[in-house]
Amino acid sequence: MLIPFSMKNCFQLLCNLKAPTAGFKNTVKSGLILQSISNDVYQNLAIEDWIHDHMKLEDKPVLFFWRNSPSVVIGRHQNPWQECNLNLMREESIKLARRRSGGGTVYHDMGNINMTFFTTKKKYDRMANLKLLVRALNAIQPQLDVQATKRYDLLLDGQFKISGTASKIGRTTAYHHCTLLCSTNRTLLSSLLKSPYQGIKSNATASIPSLVKNLLEKDPTLTCEVLMNAVAAEYAAYHQIDNQIHLINPTDETLFPGINNKAKELQTWEWIYGKTPKFSINTSFNVLDGQSHLEIRIFIDIKNGRIEVCNIEAPDHWLPLEICDKLNASFIGSKFCPIETTMLTNILHRTYSEDDELHSKWNILCEKIKGIM
Repeated sequence: MLIPFSMKNCFQLLCNLKAPTAGFKNTVKSGLILQSISNDVYQNLAIEDWIHDHMKLEDKPVLFFWRNSPSVVIGRHQNPWQECNLNLMREESIKLARRRSGGGTVYHDMGNINMTFFTTKKKYDRMANLKLLVRALNAIQPQLDVQATKRYDLLLDGQFKISGTASKIGRTTAYHHCTLLCSTNRTLLSSLLKSPYQGIKSNATASIPSLVKNLLEKDPTLTCEVLMNAVAAEYAAYHQIDNQIHLINPTDETLFPGINNKAKELQTWEWIYGKTPKFSINTSFNVLDGQSHLEIRIFIDIKNGRIEVCNIEAPDHWLPLEICDKLNASFIGSKFCPIETTMLTNILHRTYSEDDELHSKWNILCEKIKGIM
């Protein structure tokens, strides 16, 4: 049963904060099942952080359901250029988010259920959570062949991944979150989670590609609502708590003081791209010069999302060495992103405002460079 959270009933349930906050009372005797009314990936990730940072979870576990509009979520230690097709994401207006837990990259949409299991650090147990999901699925469809793996995934029919796992373990609290593929857009998932960028060298955590399948493809009765209700019922029975899903608004500062600042931080360029582990790109491309093609080589070091070393090598007769050096120097310290590259190109145009041929070559070069960003 879904119950909207109000000021009257919400914080008589969400309680016992690590830091005192007006409106909360210490009345919770067991656990809670929550569901976000938002489909914004940054707001929902912020709620995870808020619960982890502020709620005492001793004997009061929390299960949090959330779904997002189309977005790609990378792990804390991953490289987005290595993990996804950023150009396609920009074209399709797909959001990119970096979560605070480890693990691999996932595609979210309204057909992919996210579940976060909050506990104390001592009671953190990913396999127990996954076995709970298996029991919930078998309760509504006993014929389903679903198994938890040693990698803490769920496999359907022994080969199709329907759930992936990531986690964050704090000093006293922890959470384990996982997905459950119900009716996600598998075509878009496949296209977005395939990096087209060549020549990347990085020590960032790499995702492991897997075959995936939607549960709705196996059984058309397994909708998101049916699945969430089944998991909630199994969770309530296991923890001996009320089987009630409480709806929460992750933008409500009255209920979650400071939540909007957490969401804003997750949207910053410095967090999404700037937290990428140091990496380099060594690649080349061809440009047309009359009837022939010329090779342009590019070597770039990126640290904290900014260009630390840039070496663009072009044939001297096509782009004079002096101009090439100026271009290399202009990139140092700039963000590794198309918008900043466009700004740099415009500045260089003004520096050599009378040279149309040079402008044309710069445009070609910068468009090629933006293609790898």
